[in-house]
Amino acid sequence: MKNAPLPDKPFRILPAVTDQNAHFWCGGKYDELCFLRCDVCATYVHPPAPVCPECLGRELSPEPVSGDARILTYTINHHPWIPGFEPPYVVAIVEIDEQPGLRLMTNIVGCSPDSVSIGMRVEAVFEDAGEDGIFIPLFQPHRDYAA
Repeated sequence: MKNAPLPDKPFRILPAVTDQNAHFWCGGKYDELCFLRCDVCATYVHPPAPVCPECLGRELSPEPVSGDARILTYTINHHPWIPGFEPPYVVAIVEIDEQPGLRLMTNIVGCSPDSVSIGMRVEAVFEDAGEDGIFIPLFQPHRDYAA
């Protein structure tokens, strides 16, 4: 994972950070992608919830993951929906290596949209939103990925 300034940072609608989700939205400050993990059965829980969906345990703690993932599906957006967020850009669902089914919707950055493919290995990078300690988790081609 890498906490680095990204070129031409687009406008983003920022999340409301709460005690229940701060580990996810603010972990990038420490170069960490964090999810809740059940203290009983070790299942990662995302989005954050008060109860583990596997064992119904109520003891969940934030825990960092590697940030390594694989693209499950994606689309290349060509429409200028938000001023300053210039197309084309990639919206993808990635699956985090630590657990099957642990998925995020994100943007793929650091490469041409035409080079993105299903199954592509990616790694987390963080965009400093410049507000309230929020770091947006994005993904770029994995350092070991060979197209």
